[in-house]
Amino acid sequence: MWNNVPRLYPLLGLCGGYAIVLFCNPIRLALRDGFRCITRFKRIWLTFTLLGFAYSVFQFATFSQILTPANWEWPGFLEIWREVPLPALEGVVGIFDNATTTYPLSVVAAVFLILNWRGLHGALFRALRKRYRLWGYAIYAVLLISALATLLKPIVFWRLDWGGALPTAGLLQISATIDAVAFIFEYLFGIYIQVYLITVCLAWIKGLSFHEGDLFRFAMRRFSYVLEWAGIVVIVSTLIVRAPLLLAYFRNVPGVLDYLPLERMVMSGLIIAFCSVQISLVLHNESLSAAFRAHREFIRRNLYRFGWFLLIAALHFFFLTACDAIVRTAVADRVVGVIIWKVIYVCLRGFITGWLLASWVCLFRQCETARANQETWIRY
Repeated sequence: MWNNVPRLYPLLGLCGGYAIVLFCNPIRLALRDGFRCITRFKRIWLTFTLLGFAYSVFQFATFSQILTPANWEWPGFLEIWREVPLPALEGVVGIFDNATTTYPLSVVAAVFLILNWRGLHGALFRALRKRYRLWGYAIYAVLLISALATLLKPIVFWRLDWGGALPTAGLLQISATIDAVAFIFEYLFGIYIQVYLITVCLAWIKGLSFHEGDLFRFAMRRFSYVLEWAGIVVIVSTLIVRAPLLLAYFRNVPGVLDYLPLERMVMSGLIIAFCSVQISLVLHNESLSAAFRAHREFIRRNLYRFGWFLLIAALHFFFLTACDAIVRTAVADRVVGVIIWKVIYVCLRGFITGWLLASWVCLFRQCETARANQETWIRY
């Protein structure tokens, strides 16, 4: 019986159900405002698109020939469903943490930071010194070392001729160590981008005008408040995810990759459990303990609306990830098809991520009306 049903009918039912969920939910005003925000400031979604496109180009850099697509075999959902839930979950988590992979543009960011582009290096150093005093110098040293490791990382990927100075095992150990250290800067660079885009959304909500350089430095000062929470995430991620993978290069760790999906799920659960801490620190530049208390109050008062936001974000990333898995399986090693789909996928993901991030800022501000004018003054 189902074989006789035209394929157009299920598609129409899916689109109709999506429209009902999108326009008949209790957070539709936040979703509408988020859409209006990204149409006003297109940099919000174009930033995610640019970073995703750069990473895709890096992935394709090793391809040596272009093949012409032949007959495509489209898989069913049951064949690819195992590849969908975890990436979709991490897409949702990125809204509350770091929404994109920053490599290889993190290399360019490291160069700009070291050269004090638009005064960001100086702003970062002053913010860390004022905010954390003596600890600020230690944090600054960690950031600088990780930035230097990021600059060394392309050398590892390009596999330059080492002249036999190191055995293969030693080279792998060094490259894995550099990658683990560079992860700190790449992650924190992603957090800074998130903070900057949140401040852009905040400027739209308040109807403020700004100069680009001033907003960059303002976001850097707000970033110094988020750094406490980001540091906790870095430490936990290093202990749970990065350390076992790095240890496997130095000694035999059986089944280290088998636990990776579980470790990623644990990190995703941690970030969702404290979802509003980051944005609370950005908007209110408060202490970490005050952000935790505000998060507890936010969840207590707005669990229903936040649950709807999670549901809608999960639906978008689920369908986007499912489409990606289906198309990638269909095109296989046909590079032309992969490139065309990657361009489409990166643009769609960037737009959806930017829209949901702006909607999250709008929703948080709507739920935080009692604290709308309680931002702590930055004393530097």
